[in-house]
Amino acid sequence: MTLHEEEVAEELSDGVLIRNPSRTRVVAGRFFRSRQGLAGFVVLALMFLLAFAGPLFSRWSYTDKDFTAFLQPPSSSHWFGTLQTGADVYAVTLRGMQKSLVVGLLAALVSTALAAVVGAFAGYFLGWTDRVLSWVTDLLLVLPAFLILAIMSPLFESGQWPLFVIMLALFLWMVTSKIVRGMAISLKEREFIQAARYMGVPATRIVFRHVIPNLSSLLIVDATLNVSAAILTETSLSYFGFGIQPPDVSFGTLIADGSKTATYAPWTFWFVAGLLVVTVLAVNLIGDALRDAFDPAAKR
Repeated sequence: MTLHEEEVAEELSDGVLIRNPSRTRVVAGRFFRSRQGLAGFVVLALMFLLAFAGPLFSRWSYTDKDFTAFLQPPSSSHWFGTLQTGADVYAVTLRGMQKSLVVGLLAALVSTALAAVVGAFAGYFLGWTDRVLSWVTDLLLVLPAFLILAIMSPLFESGQWPLFVIMLALFLWMVTSKIVRGMAISLKEREFIQAARYMGVPATRIVFRHVIPNLSSLLIVDATLNVSAAILTETSLSYFGFGIQPPDVSFGTLIADGSKTATYAPWTFWFVAGLLVVTVLAVNLIGDALRDAFDPAAKR
């Protein structure tokens, strides 16, 4: 059922005007009735709150060094302990969480938007438009994304992380665009699309006003799942030194540094690794709950 077919309906029964619930309200109700969805939402909200409000409760900044406490365990002065450089683990961990969350969200939004536009245009116009866009999609699918990002890593210096977000997003949209293309081909034959075409509505406007909005359920779920994929990809690249560059930090750079001392100073590794696992798990729970909310038959 399309978005147009699921708009608010009004029925007159026994003289009483009944307003059926909108699809958004139905989906939201299903989502928040899901234990895993609610748990994921609460945990992710707490992660954001910790990342952006947590530093306000510490007297240490991620750039500060305590030259009287090198590689010290957690204490009242340093809640998560210190690194070999004297940096406060709590401060640098929250800074790394901020960067990873922002990179993950922005990369997911950019990649999902790109997949929606490319897939919808290819499926609606077909012909040469479809051939060219499909060729570009297939080309990016076979390119070694990790190797290309590694080669371009010198460009991702401190302050240039938006370029890293764009490059990361460029390698996350292809599979979704192929799914969108197939759904757009089917959707363009629906009555309301044909009616808009016969009324002389420009094709581009039809794509943005009718085709893409009716694929919103797929795109919302895809964007949610892309957040965890982008966070893990950024972490992997930064772990090998190809992502966020010093003096800035992210989950990947912190895990790379902490893995060297994890055996005899576990606080340098396990705090950041645990927060990474909890964040990705919360995002995946939200994605699964959204999928079930949009399509209850999928759960059954």
